[in-house]
Amino acid sequence: MTSTAAESRPAEGRPERNQSASLRRALAVLEHVRDRAAAGTDLSLTALADGLGMSKSTVLRLAAPLVDAQLLARDRDTGHFRLGPGALQLGQAYLATLDLRTAASEEAHQLMREVGGTVHLCVPDTPYVVYVDKVENETAVRMASRIGSRAPMYCTAVGKAMLAWLPEDAFATVVADGLPAITTRTLTSAAALRADLTRIRTRGYAVDDRENEPEVRCIAAPVFDHNNTVIGAISTSALTSRITAARARELGPVVAATAARVSRRMGSTR
Repeated sequence: MTSTAAESRPAEGRPERNQSASLRRALAVLEHVRDRAAAGTDLSLTALADGLGMSKSTVLRLAAPLVDAQLLARDRDTGHFRLGPGALQLGQAYLATLDLRTAASEEAHQLMREVGGTVHLCVPDTPYVVYVDKVENETAVRMASRIGSRAPMYCTAVGKAMLAWLPEDAFATVVADGLPAITTRTLTSAAALRADLTRIRTRGYAVDDRENEPEVRCIAAPVFDHNNTVIGAISTSALTSRITAARARELGPVVAATAARVSRRMGSTR
């Protein structure tokens, strides 16, 4: 009796494992259709089977519950598969739960621990930025910024990081508002600012090299939403004695990678 019971236990686990494998394969079908949907195309049964390396009958079996749940739809005339309205409903439900501060919180704290500087999260209010979150290193000199306060776009790393990807009319608004010198390092001409924005787009991050505060350097990168529209920026800043020019170049890719992870949490495909 004991031997028989022991032999039966693996068999009891097989249906669960088989169901898990089937679920993963069904999700692979859904993901394959989703990836093609980004290019504006639907898929025939043959193309879907060939792309997944499955038989047509297997694809039909795996797709059936997805069609029932409206995650996939199948054209009655052509038999082609595309994403169904259920996928849109899922996406909308996910987007409804997104909050930039929540999405960035873990990454902001990790960035502070990694680099040691104060981390800011800002959103645009052209021609200004608004500070919506701040993570300070208690052992470092504290920055004067406050959550809810505003600062000009043209002389802050967070501002320039956003301005580099905002529409041209945002640049015009910033310039029209004036570019007064805050420090001796502030960019005060439209030509100089535009050239800096071009560099920012090329390397993926912005640097405020003592342009807003005389002894402070700041490195920032843009955050994008599910429409790949810039909605904010995340930065790290410290005294120039801590962030030298060479250190700023090292931190740029680190901050850009942090911003990219936050962007993906916000649904960006960049």
